[in-house]
Amino acid sequence: MLTNTLHFKPVSTDLISAYTARLNAEVASGEVGYYHLPEYGNKIIDKAKTLKEKLSKIKNVVVIGIGGSSLGAKAVSKMLHHERDTSYAQLHFLENLDPWSVHALLDSINLDESFFFIVSKSGSTIETISLAKIVMAHMGCLPGSFKFADHFGVITDKDSPLDSFANQFGLSSFYIPQNVGGRFSVLSAVGLVPLFLTGFDTNKLLEGANACKNDFVDKIENEAILQKAYRYAIHKQASINVLFSYGDAFKEFNAWYTQLWAESLGKKHGFARIGLTPVGLIGSVDQHSFLQLIMEGPKDKTVTFLRVKDWGDRTPIPNLKLPFLDKVNYSNGLSIGSVLNAQCGATMQSVIQEGITTDLIELDKLDAWHVGYLMYYYEVLTSTCGIMLGINTYDQPGVEVSKRILKNILGVKR
Repeated sequence: MLTNTLHFKPVSTDLISAYTARLNAEVASGEVGYYHLPEYGNKIIDKAKTLKEKLSKIKNVVVIGIGGSSLGAKAVSKMLHHERDTSYAQLHFLENLDPWSVHALLDSINLDESFFFIVSKSGSTIETISLAKIVMAHMGCLPGSFKFADHFGVITDKDSPLDSFANQFGLSSFYIPQNVGGRFSVLSAVGLVPLFLTGFDTNKLLEGANACKNDFVDKIENEAILQKAYRYAIHKQASINVLFSYGDAFKEFNAWYTQLWAESLGKKHGFARIGLTPVGLIGSVDQHSFLQLIMEGPKDKTVTFLRVKDWGDRTPIPNLKLPFLDKVNYSNGLSIGSVLNAQCGATMQSVIQEGITTDLIELDKLDAWHVGYLMYYYEVLTSTCGIMLGINTYDQPGVEVSKRILKNILGVKR
């Protein structure tokens, strides 16, 4: 299970009941589709099974996408790399228009044994389409060529420009529901298809998400999300939310959370500028850097600690007594994971003692069920914060401005 312990005083249920009603109304309206993705994911997986049969000789699946088109699947794959079925193809990502990264990946895989998913909700993302062109030219597999449909597929909105492209050249297509935004799309075809094709347990992922939906959306018997969102919305000082994740497996999850939080909750509201700034940290590494700012810097932060109760590894720290280093022998004989979790507990207690709003999320273990639960939990938390801040959680007008400017800049150069 996932447990969320709040180390601050909850408010009366009466104070948050109106927001509960708004959340219920948002879910019931059907206008925000990610809430319902766990219920329909198996249909997507069934369709992906047909594609898998056609890709029997494929050893690499490459997602060409950026932002919401890649971060969710990448986060899941990183958290679950230890339980992936290695008889399946390997999963890779092409995200940024970085020449070194692009060539490093393309030079490391056999292109004849690779399948590329072009993933873009709008179907016209400049980075994604540019990368797709690079791949096509690099492998000498251009639209209309004999094997083009054997190496490329798309995940996009129905009737998008990319969908039209796929239809013309007979590419395998998977659709993102119109009412599901890119950064909330990990449990749609965007995440499920590449994860299924590369040996991840997508059924368990959906089961975990469904369990979270039951706890925090359908019944709302657990008020942890509502209490946290309310605390963030009314806090007079803290506008920075720190996610302190204990374990390297959470690095890409932190990146996914950062996009989800920043793009959803940083908005203009009339003449006011509203936002909760996300910061993703990895324990215990960032205890040796950012923690100092949390402890003695401005009290403009809330902190969520995230840890795994059972890492499934009993490897002990060797009982070696090294000359001159006897002061650190207190960890001898303890498992690596238990020391990491003890560091989490000690750091959390020190932050609580500073009077900083703190909570703890604990996963019983790091498997597909718990990862599905965790991803859905953060999506619902984001939506609930948006409701309490009185903003549109699902648009990103600030991002669109830079896209328009980019078109003008590139147009001038030509």
